[in-house]
Amino acid sequence: MNTVYRLDRAASNDASPPEGTRRLIDGQERVLYDGYWIKTYPVPADSLDAKKRLIEALTRRLFNHTEHGLNIPGTRLAEARQTYEAENDPGRRRVKAAMLAGTLFNRATDIFRKLVELQGDGIEIRSDDALMRECGQCLLEAMELGHFVLHRSGEEGIDELWGEPFRAFSIPVEDFYESRYIKIGQSMRDIDRIADAMVATFAQIPPFADIEKPIREFALAAKIKTETLRTDPDIFEVWPQLVTAAERLANHAPNPTLVDGGEGPVHNISDGLLLIRNGRDLVFYITRARTPMPKSTREYIERCATYLGTGFVPLMPSPLPA
Repeated sequence: MNTVYRLDRAASNDASPPEGTRRLIDGQERVLYDGYWIKTYPVPADSLDAKKRLIEALTRRLFNHTEHGLNIPGTRLAEARQTYEAENDPGRRRVKAAMLAGTLFNRATDIFRKLVELQGDGIEIRSDDALMRECGQCLLEAMELGHFVLHRSGEEGIDELWGEPFRAFSIPVEDFYESRYIKIGQSMRDIDRIADAMVATFAQIPPFADIEKPIREFALAAKIKTETLRTDPDIFEVWPQLVTAAERLANHAPNPTLVDGGEGPVHNISDGLLLIRNGRDLVFYITRARTPMPKSTREYIERCATYLGTGFVPLMPSPLPA
């Protein structure tokens, strides 16, 4: 049975282990970040080939979570840069900056792939090699352009994703893995914050009074998925658990026999259902990216408070086409 392991702060008192502490829990090594004991995985050898495979995977992951149209081949770098620099319209310039960032990532991946091929042919590749410097420069420039890029939802950017390939290039593989555990802990924390806000809001509204269980089940499944790699054999249990928990939450029907009472506002049921689905979607975004989304999390919690206090959900800006 999959679960999430939390640090028992009440039992540990002042003797809480420091961040980054590793322990065997139920036969599995776990590392402590943000109060969560996170599942660890073996770190590959720190080689040029390992970095190439890591950067390729991070680049695919990046394009999977960002707005469409950014996966431009690295061979079109000069063209992408020219069109970006010539654009004056602010909206189109932002999109072209995002396209340039995607092109730079693909260019860096192309270079790294060739370097690994050369190394496989017995050619020594030094850290100060001209192609290594060009690869690093492409990744750095792409990272700097990352703030122009939106998440696929259109709600905010995920700058952390744009910095990951450069970090994978510039630091040891072991250190990069450790930085991912930190982000997973932060993601779990925000999943719990969203779930807590949902429970605190809807538990006080009679038609939704029994919704805590599906919210908690969904949050638990999301946190388990956040720490589980797609290559893990457990993914065949973890992913269905998350999907079905999300379906139960989205399909949860309010009790029509219960109505708001007292002197507070009468809550619009349609708005409440929309807010629940918005929370489900946001948790899914964080879970799949394994990266916190602080702006969206903060705004969602504020919308929950507004709904509880007024009975209505404030309108959100229309997202970009998905």
